[in-house]
Amino acid sequence: METPSHYQTLFVARQPVLRPDEIIWGYELLFRSSDKNFADIIDDSEATSSIIADGMTLAMESMHGIKRVLINFPEKMLLDGTAYALPKNNCIIEILEDVRPSPEILEALRNLKESGYILAVDDYFGQPELQPFLDLADIVKVDILEFDGNLERIAQTIDPLRKAKKHLLAEKVENKAVFNDLKDLGFSLYQGFFFAQPEIIPGRKLSSNETSKLRLLSELSNKEFEPKRLSEILQSDPHLSYRLLRYINSVGIGLQNKITSLKRAIDLMGLLQTKQWLRTALMADLSTSGNTSELAFRAVHRAKFLESICSIKTQGECKPDILFTTGLFSMLDAMLGIEMTDVLQQLPLDKDIIEALTGEGEIRDFLMLSLCYEKGTDNEKALLAEQAGLPVMQLDELYAKAMYWTQKMFHIHTSTPRETTQENV
Repeated sequence: METPSHYQTLFVARQPVLRPDEIIWGYELLFRSSDKNFADIIDDSEATSSIIADGMTLAMESMHGIKRVLINFPEKMLLDGTAYALPKNNCIIEILEDVRPSPEILEALRNLKESGYILAVDDYFGQPELQPFLDLADIVKVDILEFDGNLERIAQTIDPLRKAKKHLLAEKVENKAVFNDLKDLGFSLYQGFFFAQPEIIPGRKLSSNETSKLRLLSELSNKEFEPKRLSEILQSDPHLSYRLLRYINSVGIGLQNKITSLKRAIDLMGLLQTKQWLRTALMADLSTSGNTSELAFRAVHRAKFLESICSIKTQGECKPDILFTTGLFSMLDAMLGIEMTDVLQQLPLDKDIIEALTGEGEIRDFLMLSLCYEKGTDNEKALLAEQAGLPVMQLDELYAKAMYWTQKMFHIHTSTPRETTQENV
């Protein structure tokens, strides 16, 4: 699917916020333009509001009923009243860590709160100077890394907040063990990369359905894949056939006549795009919860982003399909709850892909570049991009377009939208 010519480049990163049961409650959205950080997009408040509103719409297309989003606000945008451009029933105003509680800022925040907006304080770890913000905030994001694993200090820090009935969000939760420890301390929300690591369950075996999907994914990624197999695969699964026809007839690509033939659909889409669609559909089918659904989305987004790097890479050989497959399979260990080495034993993949997924080779560097975008680590991203000879501005644009493509794919062909219970904050 081509990105529309009128598409405005916008880099939108999203990080899930989970409840204690690991159901996705919402997302933090991190906005960038193609060449500047969010806080410095533009001085004009109205233009900045437009960028935020457009980006939120883009990011929310595939959230399937998830309504809450946290959006970072620097000082100038709080004073400019930019937040009023956003719907108060969806958006939580997150006060960035470098904002200080001046009389002007506190007045702006009180006005937002009186207007019905929910306020969140970012990166709190006990700073007394932030008390004026804590008095106004509905949500306090506690920076877990600042406590060096000292649960007693965390408990002492959040005790006054808990008594004040603030909603506590533990951020920078890096692993499952920390997540489990924090559950007993009164946190109601969690953010971090803990859920992206596989939780090894003793004796875990893949079901026959999971195994068949993995083998089919592997076959589709094989460089010797026979085009005629696409029709055979689709014809053997009526549900997949229906979803493909529904997809091609609803994506708005200017078709005058309805497509009812699988062969015609494949001819119109082409081999590469049909393979991408089918692999994305299979990844969505491997998603069995809000957790794995988000992982599948991120894996497909990585895949498309890595594939697109070939369009700007000028040195050395670049194989788009190899890069796509690497990104696609990069989170299977977390999705399936088993070690990556166990996953790879079941898949006859290209040597370059196996090396990348086990920590070696040039493709691994591209995979790490994608992780930098997901985590928002701009300095590391710039270093990796420079080492690979890739312009950051062009990478930003590719990342945004890959997000757009992935959202369209998931929005149209995820078989059963998963509703997430939304709690009032």
